[in-house]
Amino acid sequence: MSTYSQDTIAAIATPAGRGGVGIVRISGPLAKTIAKAVTGGLPAPRFAHFCDFVDTDGQLIDQGIALFFERPHSFTGEDVLELQGHGGPVVMDMLLARCLQLGARLARPGEFSERAYLNDKMDLAQAEAVADLIDSETTAAARLASRSLQGGFSTKIHELVEALIRLRMYVEAAIDFPEEEIDFLSDGKVSTDLREIIDKVGEVRAKASTGRLLRDGIDLVIAGEPNAGKSSLLNALAGVESAIVTEIPGTTRDVLRERIQIGGVPVHLVDTAGLRETADVVEQEGVRRAREELHKADQLLWVYDALTDPDNQGFSQAKLPAGIPVTLVRNKVDKLGEIPEKSRRDGVIQISLSARSGEGLELLQQHLLESMGFQGAENTEFLARRRHLDAIDRALDSLHKGKDALELQQAGELLAEDLRQAQLALSEITGEFSADDLLGEIFSSFCIGK
Repeated sequence: MSTYSQDTIAAIATPAGRGGVGIVRISGPLAKTIAKAVTGGLPAPRFAHFCDFVDTDGQLIDQGIALFFERPHSFTGEDVLELQGHGGPVVMDMLLARCLQLGARLARPGEFSERAYLNDKMDLAQAEAVADLIDSETTAAARLASRSLQGGFSTKIHELVEALIRLRMYVEAAIDFPEEEIDFLSDGKVSTDLREIIDKVGEVRAKASTGRLLRDGIDLVIAGEPNAGKSSLLNALAGVESAIVTEIPGTTRDVLRERIQIGGVPVHLVDTAGLRETADVVEQEGVRRAREELHKADQLLWVYDALTDPDNQGFSQAKLPAGIPVTLVRNKVDKLGEIPEKSRRDGVIQISLSARSGEGLELLQQHLLESMGFQGAENTEFLARRRHLDAIDRALDSLHKGKDALELQQAGELLAEDLRQAQLALSEITGEFSADDLLGEIFSSFCIGK
């Protein structure tokens, strides 16, 4: 796949704002020319060179370190120049403008990583791991992103693809050369190998599911009637007084958000206005926004007051969106002298707790991890994205269709096609088979300069 671009790209590779150090990164055939014009010479490859950075008239822009990486021994596989100067936004803009003046163009988001992928410096899963490492919200996510960057996820996928290729070769050879009298439909080898592959894909799917949780987390929406203790629960889970708590119903008028961790899993916590009919125009808008959030949730916590609404009448009237898991939170049990417990009410899991005192909070957190299917970071080996899970699910679907074609229909041609479809689906993960629009969507989500 290796291909070298004819144009040269440049971008500021450090975050916006002021800092001790700022970096302008250049990649492409003009990197050497830009190095000579800006620094007065070409630095020795892979050696740090302290020098002046100058403009067209030879006036000093900044002093710093120039690093040159000659192709193919660079991140992108092309000639790469890094100019490390002082991290002021004006200085960085002046240095970048000088590089653009010398023939480079501004890089698109993720274009450096895209070139690394196109030049066979990494596969697609590793390229995504670069962005995942930058965006990691937890220590566990960062460690797993590093493993994916080192090729941990890719290795698993390559092993599955190679197993599929071997099985396809055997099946297609038996179809194409019947005179060899290989009765693959009844000799047991294909059936055994196919079941082993399905089991292995299932194992990778389970690990990828946990990896996806560690990467993306979940959107957890707190809902219920006014004065049920939703804001108190938000504060208790977040560990800070984010929401105003009063005895007056309808205190929360807008959507409040907090980003927290539960057992190492990122949780995007959303507190909403109490759901009820009201004549207050402002509160009506809060209720409307609350209902919007309900449809975006991965999970819902329906909070009700064990004192004033022991039968949880509001839940039956709430008309919550279908298909989103709900946990009932029976709040304020401390005032009844009850101890926290996990139970089931009308087929729905219920956690009895006190948001104000914190009693029962660990019980709720443990339940949330279990309901997510999270088995702990130690049980996974890599981060994964939703598109990875989608590809694995499509591969599993094709493999199960192939199993039916073999065992129920004795149809070798259908099995061969199902194996091919499974191989293509898994190959999308590493980019061995990828549509151009998929690549554009993936790399457009990266930082500019990466």
